[in-house]
Amino acid sequence: MAGNWRVFLCWVALAGVGLVAAPRGAQGQLGFPDATAQAAPNPLADPTVNPGKVLLFDLEARFARDVLERGGAAFAEWFAPDGVALGNGKAPLLGRVAIASGANWDPKVYQLTWTPTDAQMSPAGDEGYTWGHFEGHSKDMNGNPVTVTGRFITIWRKQADGSWKVALDAGADEPVEAGDCCKLPPGEH
Repeated sequence: MAGNWRVFLCWVALAGVGLVAAPRGAQGQLGFPDATAQAAPNPLADPTVNPGKVLLFDLEARFARDVLERGGAAFAEWFAPDGVALGNGKAPLLGRVAIASGANWDPKVYQLTWTPTDAQMSPAGDEGYTWGHFEGHSKDMNGNPVTVTGRFITIWRKQADGSWKVALDAGADEPVEAGDCCKLPPGEH
């Protein structure tokens, strides 16, 4: 009985932050708002789901939603003052001020979206990480759509005031056609 309540409470928490939609098909994967979004593992079937993981997924969802709405300015605001951003093939950006100067995109021109695949909280509950897939959408000089995809890892750290900030964010590009390294083959769910 207690296990059923835990699953229900996790579902309610994930639904509240927009990570859970109606199940899609018999594969047990979660549906996403549009058909082009990547399918993710079902956190309700994840035996490792716990309050720390739910918190990290919630932070990541709020971070992604804010960046989608407000662009680069929002991206920088989620970092700790001493945070680090590592971009594929770019020099590290050290500190929120440097990150803000490098994250100057308008969400009308560039849309950065991402979906966490998994998360892990530290035993002390004051740090954790998420990782998953990202996509960047823009247009070239001729108005043709350009898509950049890759993998990311975000390391979260609880601040002295109790808030959570990004300590490190790193991304590595991969070809759009690379697919998803983390999906189980059909029939192995």
